[in-house]
Amino acid sequence: MTQQNPDPTHIRLAKRVADQLKCSRSTAEQFIEGGFVSVDGQTVEAPGARVRTDQAVAVAPDASLLELTPVTLLLHKPAGFEAGLGHPAQGGGTSQGSRSQGAASATTLLGAASHLPEDASGIRVLQRHFRQLECFTPLPTEASGLVVYTQDKRIARKLAEDIEVLEQECIVEVRGEIAPNGLQRLCHGLSFNGRPLPPIKVSWQSETRLRFALKGIRPGQIPAMCEAVGLSVVAVKRIRIGRVPLAKVPEGQWRYLQPWERF
Repeated sequence: MTQQNPDPTHIRLAKRVADQLKCSRSTAEQFIEGGFVSVDGQTVEAPGARVRTDQAVAVAPDASLLELTPVTLLLHKPAGFEAGLGHPAQGGGTSQGSRSQGAASATTLLGAASHLPEDASGIRVLQRHFRQLECFTPLPTEASGLVVYTQDKRIARKLAEDIEVLEQECIVEVRGEIAPNGLQRLCHGLSFNGRPLPPIKVSWQSETRLRFALKGIRPGQIPAMCEAVGLSVVAVKRIRIGRVPLAKVPEGQWRYLQPWERF
């Protein structure tokens, strides 16, 4: 099989499948992108792949267009990657939120090789799952943690409209000595950008780590809050958005959002 060949005996895989199944070219393309078509026993997901007339093209007996549903990917973004900065108005970062020159996009981490092996969704990883993804959960380059990429228009709309009211949970590593009554002030009593902040849930997780649970978070807000009580931020990690947790996904890996999970 070759991708490009002027030989007339090589035809597009989509045309070959359409001829075999007596279906439309678009239906054939969907079967191919759904991972249901093999050439000489090897699954091929590119409708434009070229095949020879003597090659065996088979369509799985369980092939169904009903399975071609949009997916949502949950990535554990490491620090140093850009995520969602193309939608700056759709949410708030958990630290300074500046665009780092030369930082790679977190979308480069989305691929079959970085899929969580223990993913319980049961979804087959297909190349089409990495196309037409949208991100409405920005995370600053220097922060790590949960970032959501989706093909599902319903989830995209939910995140775009509700990100300001969805509670986000972050683990913040700090250094320094907290001021007297500093924890109480973090929970309620501070201002940011000239406006009083609403009550926020903040608690110590260890001697150097704070847990923040807050809504409507703004870029630079957490570092500014910590600085106001004598602390400086070393690292920020987002571990939950709404009701969806990062769980045990290692840095640089991703899993599918399961059908029963809701933000």
